[in-house]
Amino acid sequence: MTVQRWALGVEYDGAAFHGWQSQPPVAQAVVGRAAGTVLPTVQGALEAALCQIADAPITVICAGRTDAGVHATGQVVHLDTSAHRPDTAWVRGVNALLPASCAVRWAVPVTTDFHARFSATGRRYRYILLNRPERPAILAGRAGWFHRPLDAALMAEAASALLGTHDFSTFRAAECQARSPVRTMTEATVRRQGDWLVFDFAANAFLQHMIRNLVGALVHIGKGAAPVTAMGDWRSQRNRTLAPPTFMPDGLYLTRVDYDAVWQLPSTTGQGLSGDPLQIFNF
Repeated sequence: MTVQRWALGVEYDGAAFHGWQSQPPVAQAVVGRAAGTVLPTVQGALEAALCQIADAPITVICAGRTDAGVHATGQVVHLDTSAHRPDTAWVRGVNALLPASCAVRWAVPVTTDFHARFSATGRRYRYILLNRPERPAILAGRAGWFHRPLDAALMAEAASALLGTHDFSTFRAAECQARSPVRTMTEATVRRQGDWLVFDFAANAFLQHMIRNLVGALVHIGKGAAPVTAMGDWRSQRNRTLAPPTFMPDGLYLTRVDYDAVWQLPSTTGQGLSGDPLQIFNF
């Protein structure tokens, strides 16, 4: 039977999931979870819905695995199936079977040499941080929060030390499985809008916990606990233990994955995604 590869654009509220990647059942009882419970993941929810549409097992490969609590407005995945279905089945049909916290935005047939991860040329993340004494309520779990005043100008200056090609070992998780810690950062900005700080990062790829570690370091500088030059120093030391702690995942969004225009995906042609993936925040 003929196998067709499909590329799908996916968005999700990471607060509802224990990260992207499917996990084995928990080995022993934990708070709120009985032994043998399968933790909810984005991959698990998506594959379960796709299997029902295809009436056969489906495995999806994503452009970038996100941690527990991290959101996405522009995740891209691919799947192979011999089931002949219209593109509407992979969007509206799958969405009817997904939990409310996850949705397929678009579906495009691609050739088998397309790969959601390896064909990607870049990724873009945005971190949304509420900077006021009171914690958020409506956006709890969807925005980060820091109660003390932060100097956005100092943080923006510090972020410029991240631009270019560097060894980012200082900002990778201990369990990160990437073969190389070297990444090329093409954008690292911080700007304030009222009580909000908006962090934008773009690179060819990112390491595990890299953005959350960078935000933690920038917040440390913004509150006056370290000078602007500390960011470059931490980066050069290539030692995770010397840098500030990892920041909360709540405000982190994978907003875009870039591909060569030859693939004609909505995320690269401008169709199906807004110019600002988080317009709801008025940023």
